[in-house]
Amino acid sequence: MNTRKVARVVTGIRTEDGAGVKLTRVIGHDDVKDFDPFLMLDAFDSRNPDDYTAGFPWHPHRGIETVTYLISGNIEHGDSLGNQGCISDGSCQWMTAGGGIIHREMPKPSQHMLGAQLWINLPKKDKMTAPAYNDIRAEAIAKVAENGARIAVVSGEYKGVRASMQGDFVKTTYLDVELESGREWTLETPPENTVFLYIVLGSLRIDGVSHENRRAVLFGRGERICVTAGEKGARFLLFSGKPLGEPVAWAGPIVMNTREELAQAFRELDDGTFARGCDTAHGNE
Repeated sequence: MNTRKVARVVTGIRTEDGAGVKLTRVIGHDDVKDFDPFLMLDAFDSRNPDDYTAGFPWHPHRGIETVTYLISGNIEHGDSLGNQGCISDGSCQWMTAGGGIIHREMPKPSQHMLGAQLWINLPKKDKMTAPAYNDIRAEAIAKVAENGARIAVVSGEYKGVRASMQGDFVKTTYLDVELESGREWTLETPPENTVFLYIVLGSLRIDGVSHENRRAVLFGRGERICVTAGEKGARFLLFSGKPLGEPVAWAGPIVMNTREELAQAFRELDDGTFARGCDTAHGNE
């Protein structure tokens, strides 16, 4: 079986977003081609509430899905359609922005805010689909324990264990993997998929090279990946999905296929027709 080699290692950049939330932007605009269909990954890792409680006030999205997964922490959310709730320890919110939604995400103080938000591109034919939420509670996420490894199956499938979420538009495998010190872990992958992981804690040894935490590792083509935890063990998030191979036009929270579609989205924000039931004044709060 052909084992995937490391194609890129990305350290990301420390930045601020929203109303001043400190985070690591692991992948973004410059990585679209290599990481297709994944657009962005923001990682949260702080024990200081001042780093994140300013939150992400009302803002629009169109043309993407956002997947927010918390290992620990608490984020309250609401949207222009009247939905509201919270994401807590071990939980996930999978939001399909589709044709347009305006929402807010407001982290609350916690001992350790640790998690990530992934943006998945929507195919051209599905860009304007109806907005939808999938709130996945911790107890609904399947867990697998084996040979010094613990795997939470956020979406997709792992060795016959299917997640409650599969991804309606881009079939996505999303795994949260904990490995004990020195343990090897392998995963078979569809050869055509984009596969990468983000090391949250500890370190991983891949093909003889050690990679520390807060790094993303993108794999080349192949049928499986093979990693080994460092001496302090490792925890990482694994993502796999088939590339779309479509043009990307991206401005802020809007991701479409053409500049004309972007311009149309911003005109609709200005005239109040962007999202059904939304109040465009929210965008200025």
